[in-house]
Amino acid sequence: MAKIPAYKQMYASLKKDIQEGKYVPGSFLPTEAELERIYGVSRTTVRRAVGILTNEGYLIVTQGRGTQVQEISTSQHLNKITSFTETLRQRGYQVSTQGLDLQKVLAPDHIRDVLSLKEGELVYHVQRVQCADGRPVCIMEDYLAAAQVPDFALKSNGCVSIYACLEEEYGLFLKDAVERISAVGASFTQSQILRIPVGAPLLHSRRIANAEHGALVYSSLYVIAERYEYEIYQVGRA
Repeated sequence: MAKIPAYKQMYASLKKDIQEGKYVPGSFLPTEAELERIYGVSRTTVRRAVGILTNEGYLIVTQGRGTQVQEISTSQHLNKITSFTETLRQRGYQVSTQGLDLQKVLAPDHIRDVLSLKEGELVYHVQRVQCADGRPVCIMEDYLAAAQVPDFALKSNGCVSIYACLEEEYGLFLKDAVERISAVGASFTQSQILRIPVGAPLLHSRRIANAEHGALVYSSLYVIAERYEYEIYQVGRA
């Protein structure tokens, strides 16, 4: 496995610290010199890591004051690649996984198409229920191109956020994604899992996320509509 660049390691570590509340909104990060010492890296590495987090909305750099942690929106921004798990954590929920099932299987035809795989290629199939403060809120199903994440079954044991796992364990950062969202009524099985009435409104999200070497993850989520929202940022007119 290729060595993860220092700035990506620092970025992932700082992002985790912010999401877990080590640096709360409104507080300031240590100075660049202090970050160099803490992480044992160069000034350039510090600035690259902080720059990524600034672009993602986690930080703001103010001349003469320092680098301040920002309040993250309670909505999921559709112009940023953010996982459902990360959004729940940003909203202050304690996130846990219920009923994790992970298997390495031949890619089904429709998954082979969306991930641009060849016949006979393998994928990791991950199924789980995501809970917020102990209450089930989302049924999640993911397919990952196995060739890009060797031994994922071992490294992801107990993992809550697949995107965080890809960043921290493999140095794989998603660069863009295509997501389709529709409204559906809960089936009997979904109602039992999510503890809601049959026919209750759900948001169905289907996302293809791409890393540097092409499509990496296909995700299908069924989210309780009344407990979640998406926010779209728009600029100008076509």
